[in-house]
Amino acid sequence: MRHQTTAVDRPPAVAYMDAATVACNAPSILNTQPWRWRVRPDGLDLVADRSRQLVAGDPQGRQMVLSCGAALHHARIELAADGWATQVTRLPAANDPDLLATLMVNGRAPVTMEALRLAYATRIRHTDRRPVSERPIPDVALQAIAAAARAEGNLHVLTSENVADLGSAACRAAAVEAGDAQIAAELTYWTGRARLSGTGLPAGVLPDHPTQTTVPSRDFGRPGTLPVGAGHDWAAVYALLFGDGDDPRDWLRAGEALSAAWLTATTIGMSVVPLSGVVEVAGTWHTLRRLLANLGHPYLALRLGIADPEQHGRPPRTPRLPLAQVVDTSAMPAPHPLTARGPK
Repeated sequence: MRHQTTAVDRPPAVAYMDAATVACNAPSILNTQPWRWRVRPDGLDLVADRSRQLVAGDPQGRQMVLSCGAALHHARIELAADGWATQVTRLPAANDPDLLATLMVNGRAPVTMEALRLAYATRIRHTDRRPVSERPIPDVALQAIAAAARAEGNLHVLTSENVADLGSAACRAAAVEAGDAQIAAELTYWTGRARLSGTGLPAGVLPDHPTQTTVPSRDFGRPGTLPVGAGHDWAAVYALLFGDGDDPRDWLRAGEALSAAWLTATTIGMSVVPLSGVVEVAGTWHTLRRLLANLGHPYLALRLGIADPEQHGRPPRTPRLPLAQVVDTSAMPAPHPLTARGPK
């Protein structure tokens, strides 16, 4: 594990580059990685890259901004693990809606074991779409994940009756999206060989046949090559990320909550799978809103569980774009001490 030097030894400019590098490990919708980081001597800018937005499946940009929020939280965790206090300004420029956040260090701070554990989790976090084991989630684990999410946003854990409603909604959403030629074409692009190199979902991370789960996994339009056993998800817990509003600031905070929950889950050996299809269809989005008693706006459904040891190891990691395509250091004086390193 890195972080053997502290912020005392490392200038902020190096810390910003490291934070941007680690942030590129964050989860994103269909692994589109719709972000761009601008490294400045005095800060770090997070910019949405609309060239990798899902135009058909995510026309509002909700999932794009949520993905960028996860990257923002990853960057915050990296700086905390390096001993920096940080200041975040979200949506700082009214005339630039693609500038989602600026991140600056604000002096030094003690490095906690929790920050180090979460920073390590940014390097090993992954998505396993296979059914989870039949071991129930310990209450203390579920409470830790929920608390991490609620420190950044809102998380509602569903009852068994609500899970049945979520499953029905997911089935309806899948049927609607299967009949939409534009969405089908988008899925084909991001899961096929024609996708932008370093992005998307290769066959090795997609199940080789539909999983037998209460809430169906997303239908990507083609089978993958990831072997799936005969397990079910009887012990899985489902939850909704939600907020009071439905605008980019809310989506950004939801992404930070997603990252916080997922990294915490990773540190305690738990599996997290995001279920985005059910929020992309207007009718099923309203179903989820009713599960929140119409008091919140749903952004994403999550499946939580303990990975099944009979699944024979982790699936492969999804690819990542070269840093030169997502991290801009042109504002740094040349020559500068930053060395581009790939995500660890």
